[in-house]
Amino acid sequence: MTETRSTPAPALAVVGATGAVGSVVLQILSQRADVWGDIRLIASGRSAGRVLSVRGRECEVLALTEDAFEGIGQGDVVLFLTPAEVSARWAPVVVMRGAVAVDQSAAFREDPEVPLVVPEVNARAVRERPRGIVAGPDCVTAAMIAALGALHAEYGLADLTVSSYQAASAAGRAGTETLRRQLSLVAGTSLGEQTGDVRRAVGEDAGPFAAPLALNVVPWSGELRGGGWSSHELAVRAQVRRVLHLDALPVAVTCVQVPVLTGHSLSVRARFEAEVDASHAREVLEAAPGVVVVDDPAAGEFPTPVDAAGTDPAWVGRLRASLDDPSSLEFFVCADNLRNGAALNATQIAELIAGEFA
Repeated sequence: MTETRSTPAPALAVVGATGAVGSVVLQILSQRADVWGDIRLIASGRSAGRVLSVRGRECEVLALTEDAFEGIGQGDVVLFLTPAEVSARWAPVVVMRGAVAVDQSAAFREDPEVPLVVPEVNARAVRERPRGIVAGPDCVTAAMIAALGALHAEYGLADLTVSSYQAASAAGRAGTETLRRQLSLVAGTSLGEQTGDVRRAVGEDAGPFAAPLALNVVPWSGELRGGGWSSHELAVRAQVRRVLHLDALPVAVTCVQVPVLTGHSLSVRARFEAEVDASHAREVLEAAPGVVVVDDPAAGEFPTPVDAAGTDPAWVGRLRASLDDPSSLEFFVCADNLRNGAALNATQIAELIAGEFA
């Protein structure tokens, strides 16, 4: 049954409000224009009863039950910053009430009736949502897609090769806690030159990662799929194709976990249909929404995850024409995986939807 809203401004419900991404969403809501009426915070039962501040309002966290959505209806928006199984269970519930669900999990990213939206690239797609659900990409795709979208509009993207260097916080609080714990175990340890020293210090404490992350890089993220690909690599491939409407785009992705707390980095080689001039490509990127160009290697200026952490845009640098192909461009991009890669994207989508009912 569809419920109607009684307040003049739409309500916003944030499911997963106490998680790593949810905490960033609450910060962003306090920094952006106030387009919301009621703001409702929802989380698992163990977080219920906590009181959090949003835009100067004290909000009590509600347990995720049917009652938590009482009064949510037509024109309201519910953000799901939750695991896929939670989103799959509850997003249809809020849609039945007349609200729009914005989901940052993988639950609906491959559903052809659910638009996959990055506002800087395909904002118009948010209006075509036959299931009443809008999905956002994962944080690796989000980090590079604004830059790729701008370059594609100028040159026509023909082929893409990406290596990601993913921060521990992509695995949520379990990821950051694991990295901090591992670093504390190796700190002060007299490590020799043998690679086994780190493993001995950390033991079997890999946490959510496939191998110890402290002082290490782990070339794996996701579940094993056919041909040796990981599920995360194939997901990034599929998401780039969907957002850019390039269903047959050749995409090769290698996902690597690195011992960084916050901020994904990506090495990108993009081949285009037209010959690329690196100077003009720089101008295209400098004008692109959601992108900041930081590219002066002679002065030691290029993107790093430390610079990107806590900021909204994707930072692009190391921009250079390929030595082997005049139609190819290579660059490095960094972005805060919690903010740029999830929280900001979800908030921007919600604001687009709110604007429809203004």
